Amino acid sequence: MTTMQVLFLIFAAIILGSAFMVVTTKKMIHAAFWLIVVLFAIAALYAMLNAGFMAMVQIVVYVGAIAILFIFAVMLTRKELLDRGPALNANKSIAALLSLLSFGGLYMLLRNWSGFSNMAPALPEGDMVAKLGEALVTPDAYLLPFEIASVLLLAALIGAVYVANEARSE
Repeated sequence: MTTMQVLFLIFAAIILGSAFMVVTTKKMIHAAFWLIVVLFAIAALYAMLNAGFMAMVQIVVYVGAIAILFIFAVMLTRKELLDRGPALNANKSIAALLSLLSFGGLYMLLRNWSGFSNMAPALPEGDMVAKLGEALVTPDAYLLPFEIASVLLLAALIGAVYVANEARSE
């Protein structure tokens, strides 16, 4: 194995372990700190891919703004920072089954896709930020992942509004 592969495996393990801690820790402030670890490790992966701009955006926008804002919001609420709800949902077996079916469906859908074996074409030299912006909106490049990310962010926003309204009604 090359050094880059070993580093990738180390950062992937850090990301997976920290993400697991984000969703399993009982104190919200600790979850926020584990989230920061995840975001820094993702920035390290960007740096390994020679995407310095994306690594800095990851650090500045996500770690520097969103995660710190989340920490301030948690610390400024006067509630006790310990989650008192059940650690696991009563429907965990149904959720596990649905996630396995979803993964199986995605695997069946994408198993013959040539994108798994093909490398992405290298971007030509020049203004990398402009070329990155063009690649994000070109149908032959990264339009689909970009749109999927926007739908996921919209779902997170709707979930946040629902949670906020539920907390206000109590």
